[in-house]
Amino acid sequence: MKKWKVDEINVKKTLRALLCPKFDEYGDRPALGFYDSVPITFRELKEKVISLSHMLQDHGIIKGDRVAIIGENSPNWGIAYLAIVFMGAVAVPILPDFHADDMAHILKHSGSRIVFATRRQIEKLSEVDVSGVEHIISLDDFVPERNPVKTSPISRLIEQASELLRSLPSKVGLIKYEPDEDDLAAIVYTSGTTGHSKGVMLTHYNIASNIIQIDHFFDVTPEDRILSILPMSHSYENTLGFLYVLYKGAPIYYIGKKPTPRILQMACAKVRPTVMASVPLIIEKIYKKQVVPSLQKNLVIRFLVRNPLTSGMIYRKIGKKLMDFFGGELRTMSFGGAPLNEEIEQFMRKCGFPYATGYGMTEASPVVAGAKVNETRPGSVGKPLIDIEVRIENPDPETGVGEIYLRGPNIMKGYYKNRRLTEEVLTPDGWLKTGDLGYLDDDNYLYIKGRSKSLILGPSGENIFPEAIEEKFNAHPLVQESLVLQNDGRLEAWIYPDYAMIEDRLEGKSEAERERIMREILDEICREVNQKLPAYSKISRCVEHPEPFEKTPTLKIKRYLYAKK
Repeated sequence: MKKWKVDEINVKKTLRALLCPKFDEYGDRPALGFYDSVPITFRELKEKVISLSHMLQDHGIIKGDRVAIIGENSPNWGIAYLAIVFMGAVAVPILPDFHADDMAHILKHSGSRIVFATRRQIEKLSEVDVSGVEHIISLDDFVPERNPVKTSPISRLIEQASELLRSLPSKVGLIKYEPDEDDLAAIVYTSGTTGHSKGVMLTHYNIASNIIQIDHFFDVTPEDRILSILPMSHSYENTLGFLYVLYKGAPIYYIGKKPTPRILQMACAKVRPTVMASVPLIIEKIYKKQVVPSLQKNLVIRFLVRNPLTSGMIYRKIGKKLMDFFGGELRTMSFGGAPLNEEIEQFMRKCGFPYATGYGMTEASPVVAGAKVNETRPGSVGKPLIDIEVRIENPDPETGVGEIYLRGPNIMKGYYKNRRLTEEVLTPDGWLKTGDLGYLDDDNYLYIKGRSKSLILGPSGENIFPEAIEEKFNAHPLVQESLVLQNDGRLEAWIYPDYAMIEDRLEGKSEAERERIMREILDEICREVNQKLPAYSKISRCVEHPEPFEKTPTLKIKRYLYAKK
């Protein structure tokens, strides 16, 4: 094995060896909880994890067995995950937004013997065949039963007041099985934009290495407070927002419900988070729904914003209100999962909002690059973390853009039960072909331009990145989201309008009048965006898409569904 810098950390690279000493170190400090309740401590967390590991052993789980987790964010989700990986079993986290059929396929493909699931997810599982699962354990209260989905009422499974729950903290003996560095810790099934769900095999060494790599980049301390709003079953939140945070001794708070703006603001007021991991969509919605209208509401504000002498004052006031929305003490909001819109990134810089950027993929455990607050560069995802080798394959002679290849201790072992696909993306000498297109600047900052599979060739062979065009459409105040496709050699933009913004224009109109007005609005949007595009990538027409695009659980549009149309 190649010598990596993470190996200089004198600890066995397993999640158990990395985290257990930290749980002892942080002892009675708060660890996991809901935003409106008292969190459990690190000592209590360790006791519950060990006790739940014993329960799994009592149910016949041994090292290497697969155990699935399906549920919304909660302390019990984290306890279940740690109990699985600490005893050498393999966690199979499944995104709760997956369709029941997809869940059933993953359970069968992974060979999961036991499933931890919340009430809501158990009801979904009752609709499909999960006969291969031996036990389903309620993630709400850890009540175990033999799989009753086909044979007994759901109410029996989720019955409250369990003796087992009360006994969890008392069983703290040694865990029988000890994981090794090369053992699988998790199989993470991705739901990508290409429509193929793949089981990414991540070893203890992969994930533990990425935690250490993040520690060289990020700066969380035990004094921080983290509010978790992304799915724990997604590798971004799992590694950065859960495992790494526990490694650093900071408390994590969960909302326990969908983070609508009202709920999110209420939770932030209670927790006063100092660090949050997010996707760009959250700040984009706040910007378009609240900031843009406030800047355009009267002539005086519009004048002050455009005047160099007064614009700084206006943006500072907006920045203060934005900080107040997130509790007033936020020092870092780290964005990942999708590129930041250029206009919104410029807005955050103007108002002094403390944002950090990052880039990663599940196959890399997942964090690859990042930039801290005050080290960000517009359009860049930051610099590669330690031990991450980045190679730009077949770069364009003029732009330097090519496919991004990665190598490091955090790169996956391969795709579960899919040797052919593994050999397609992993080279014999350990390079991962990401499928992303980008370039490195002279200071080693990485820029992502798009996906190789969505790249469109212009009339004279120019590279057209639809994601870059969509970014400009999405910044338009009348656009909720967009998708750029090539149709018979022409570029089209499918637009899901912000109907709330144009409601007054459409109210009370006949169907024919509505169609005429929508056509005028779409033409107006197309003209404004085309003014910002080079000639070879201008849009020939905009088409109304009357409903939101179907997305992956990480809010990326499933392009393959619309390319077929």
